[in-house]
Amino acid sequence: MSAASFDLLVLGELNADVVVTGDDIEPAFGQVERIADGATLTLGASGAILACGAARLGLRVGYVGMVGDDPAGRFVLDALAARGVDTGACRVHPSLPTGLSVILSRPHDRAIITALGTIEALRAADVPAEALERARHVHVASLYLQHGLRPGVPELFAAARRRGATTSVDTNWDPSDRWDGLGATLAETDVFMPNAAEARRIAGVDEVAAALDALAARVPTVAIKLGADGAIARRGGESARAAAPAADVVDTTGAGDSFGAGMLTGLLAGRPLGEALRLAVACGTLSTRAAGGTGAQPTLDEALAAAGAP
Repeated sequence: MSAASFDLLVLGELNADVVVTGDDIEPAFGQVERIADGATLTLGASGAILACGAARLGLRVGYVGMVGDDPAGRFVLDALAARGVDTGACRVHPSLPTGLSVILSRPHDRAIITALGTIEALRAADVPAEALERARHVHVASLYLQHGLRPGVPELFAAARRRGATTSVDTNWDPSDRWDGLGATLAETDVFMPNAAEARRIAGVDEVAAALDALAARVPTVAIKLGADGAIARRGGESARAAAPAADVVDTTGAGDSFGAGMLTGLLAGRPLGEALRLAVACGTLSTRAAGGTGAQPTLDEALAAAGAP
């Protein structure tokens, strides 16, 4: 493989987030109005948050996604570019609106409502072959939201791997709660990064440890996010566990995506599994210090210090 232009190429959804924070933000119909502690308009999308986190950690990151020809789309592309993510392969749809999520965020939990818009319009044919050829690693996020891209992911991954790249997936939640159709994609995936609830559903088991066993039999490296309890991982016969460092949690939005940025940064740097996992957990934890997914993402030095790594 020739020298790559991107350490990481993300194929993902693009949307803005409106993050509403507070302890008593349970909505009530009947025209009931409640007062939140705060609200933030910020860059959303699992893939976009991971891309920004990886760029903050020092990776060269490119993005393939789609936005609408509207203020939200311009906001999203500008936010990515401001964080050092190459948006040259992103497309603007002439008629569909940019996706938008409203997130009701308590300190340790959140509810999400998403209008898909352009999120489900991206297709495998929209991924430039030249961008794929220039990547050391290719990541897909929010697989269950990307109805247009999802059927083509196995072949995109296979093409990337034929050129020597590695691949990763973070499915995020399946709104249909079916959790099916992953076989061909996981067969071409090198790193799989679900959270505990997702891992149990995808593996069809009740316990996280059993989910790790089942998924590690299908994917070379599996890292399962455990929220405040850190994470566990398996690569071949090697297992690792990492605890979360202390943090003053403001908002957990995007913490799993910042985890992914740290995990991929560690693995691409050739760090041992345990070191990469500790780096990932530190990145996810530190990202919770501000509202939104990108406002508190750490630098590599900050994350390494929190992880206790050299």
